[in-house]
Amino acid sequence: MAAVDLAFEEIVSLLYLLWRAEQRRKGHPRRTWVHQVLQKREQFGEFHHLLQELRLDDGRFQRFLATWDSFTTIASSFRVGVSTVCQIIPQVATAIWDCLVDDFMAVPSTEDWRSIAEGFQKRWNFPLCCGALDGKHVRTKAPPNSGSMFHNYKGTFSIVLLAVVDAGYHFRIIDVGGYGGTSNGGILANSTFSQALRAGTLHLPPDQPLPGGEHRGAQPHVFVADEAFPLRQELMRPFPGRLLPLEKRIFNSPFNRLSRAWLIVECAFGILSSQWRLYRRSMELRPEVAEKCVKATCVLHNFLHCLDERGAPALRGVAPAVVEPLQGLGRVAGNNSSREAVLVREKFMAHFSAEGAVSWQPKE
Repeated sequence: MAAVDLAFEEIVSLLYLLWRAEQRRKGHPRRTWVHQVLQKREQFGEFHHLLQELRLDDGRFQRFLATWDSFTTIASSFRVGVSTVCQIIPQVATAIWDCLVDDFMAVPSTEDWRSIAEGFQKRWNFPLCCGALDGKHVRTKAPPNSGSMFHNYKGTFSIVLLAVVDAGYHFRIIDVGGYGGTSNGGILANSTFSQALRAGTLHLPPDQPLPGGEHRGAQPHVFVADEAFPLRQELMRPFPGRLLPLEKRIFNSPFNRLSRAWLIVECAFGILSSQWRLYRRSMELRPEVAEKCVKATCVLHNFLHCLDERGAPALRGVAPAVVEPLQGLGRVAGNNSSREAVLVREKFMAHFSAEGAVSWQPKE
């Protein structure tokens, strides 16, 4: 990316200095004893030397990625106490979220949803699509006495990032904190996003015909997901089975329509993981701190992506789109689809094989 790749270490150091200034302003006395290694912070600490040098080299500074080192390593590099790092990490993550969320991850308005749908139609050939939905397991250590709640199907412990991504790889709605032991369908069923979708309070655009398919009647705007999620009137998933007729294969295939649009969320997760190294190994953090870090990286992803695309902030909004961490989730019932949802999917399928066909899809 051409945008500045922010480093958690630098932000930690800046916040620490602000914290020290605030303590002094309040008249809090400094500790009477500080380890001699920490006393040499200004002489040898990374903030006072390496980061200052990188600022003079614009190219190298722009590629300075967060390393997600251990608290001990960060403390040693910046010559501060480990306990100080433990306090500052969640403060930094919270500050990042609070500063950026209103401008870079706000609940989309009706016009925003309409613009997102136009993006999916133009870039990924899926009309009336308001986002791609999926869940990502973020590895973390199991909290004490948590049993199997955080133990996922991969054999690790995790919390779940549930995300809706637009056609340009931006996170538009996220839900962080679901237990790793809960299925994606269960996470969705207990999320605020799902509740708003069921209640009709997401302010999606009104139903309208598919392009060139006025004879099929008005169709709802939908989100696309994989087979781990249930079929709903506003949530399209692939047809089940392997030996499918051509129309269903065109609808399902990653090289054709639904999966082509859905893979955008997988690409966004891939970009997130490559940008922020905390996703590359298990986070040795309490779940509540891990949630703060995940939220911070998601909003920073949007911030950096917008700068890279336009050179100026975008995605300005009015209300945060994240929901509170999920609590007490359990397994939900099977994917019993309503007749209305089945009919919506069949009309999309028929559209893709007729007036909505593209030149590169299979003919037999």
